[in-house]
Amino acid sequence: NPVYEAEYRQLGLKIAYYRKLRGLTQEQLAEKINRTPAFIGHVEAPNIPKAVSLDTLFDISSVLDVPAHKFLLFEIESLAPDFYCNF
Repeated sequence: NPVYEAEYRQLGLKIAYYRKLRGLTQEQLAEKINRTPAFIGHVEAPNIPKAVSLDTLFDISSVLDVPAHKFLLFEIESLAPDFYCNF
């Protein structure tokens, strides 16, 4: 859904950040959550808005040892920059 592109982008960047922080490759994370490396690559790519299911997010959260809610804390300014420019 194009309405949520900014959220998907931030979610993917956070997954990539925590994955790298844990020293995992995309291939290793994919294997641990029964997904393909291409899937992880698409989720993490900032130019590809890729949604993930809650089940997948919980799996990623568990593997990376990061509470799931941390992936859903979005920076509001980057979600709607035009809105804030009008004030």
